[in-house]
Amino acid sequence: MNIVFDLDGTLIDSAPDIHHAVNAALVGAGLTALPFAQVRTFIGNGAPVLVERCLAALNADPAMQAQVLQGFLDGYSENHAKTVLYPHVFEVLESLQAAGHALALCTNKPTRATHGALAHFDLTRFFPVVVGGDTLPRRKPDAAPLLHALAQLPAAPALFVGDSEVDAATAKAANIPFALYTEGYRKTPAEDMNAQNIFNDFRQLLAIVDAST
Repeated sequence: MNIVFDLDGTLIDSAPDIHHAVNAALVGAGLTALPFAQVRTFIGNGAPVLVERCLAALNADPAMQAQVLQGFLDGYSENHAKTVLYPHVFEVLESLQAAGHALALCTNKPTRATHGALAHFDLTRFFPVVVGGDTLPRRKPDAAPLLHALAQLPAAPALFVGDSEVDAATAKAANIPFALYTEGYRKTPAEDMNAQNIFNDFRQLLAIVDAST
């Protein structure tokens, strides 16, 4: 089976580091820092949209987008001090790989930061295929990134694993079954997210995959 994973809010809880880096960029540009709970709701559509939402929340000049975005990217790409793996992620990825499933990553996180996070947590070994937020001209929830990832895997039934409304919409657009991890960054009730499977413990994903193959 081909299993494609989202990253932020699905495999790793990176919101604290994202919050720190975006606030450093905002303050560096002469703007005001934003609270963690607010920034957390801005995660999911990629770095440009994150910065755009932060500027809008501050009623700041949209022309500051490029400056703040670059500051965020420079400060965040190799910063993982506050980021953690969700429980049981590593062991489950090991089990899925050992069982012969083909794994890939499809995230709106910039590619440089994505590879930095994978290396930091020793996850690179699991993902020969990585599609980042700047790999293609279009990002999730467009179907193109997910389909691009699947095109690089062997022909087989597929499953997309994610945590957010963006991921659910991406799976629907690509006509791929969706498994929702409920402990990430979603804002919508789980039962309203068009997920074929819902789980709150990564060990449950093994049974979901077994039932899908």
